[in-house]
Amino acid sequence: MAGTGPSYGDDEEGGGMIADINVTPLVDITLVLLIIMMVAAPLIVNNPSIKVELPKATTGDETQKSTVSLTLRKDGQLYFNEDAVDEVQVKDRIGAEMQKNREVQAIVAADRGVEYGRVMHLIDLVKSLGVTKFALNIDATP
Repeated sequence: MAGTGPSYGDDEEGGGMIADINVTPLVDITLVLLIIMMVAAPLIVNNPSIKVELPKATTGDETQKSTVSLTLRKDGQLYFNEDAVDEVQVKDRIGAEMQKNREVQAIVAADRGVEYGRVMHLIDLVKSLGVTKFALNIDATP
């Protein structure tokens, strides 16, 4: 019959080979993997390991990428990329980073309860070491 499509095992023609590829399972698997990646990616990227209560702000850029992360907690502990340090160690580590890459970016995160003067002291320390690109980490509110 004309226009009836391919024959896949009709008794009249004695059967035939299936020449078409069924892509439905491939599409299903691809969509499931895409959904898993879309759900998992924000959890991996936006989950800092040192928990601090960030100040709220309605404006701010959350897309900053950093090579140096400085975190100042309420109890006064300073962290450099998840390692507890003091100011001397911060100077040494930033100096080492500056030797590797002159375009070092720093993100400063401070707990909401930290005194303003301590945060400014940390920013001055970072700027005095030659880091010109830095950002303050915030908890963006919609």
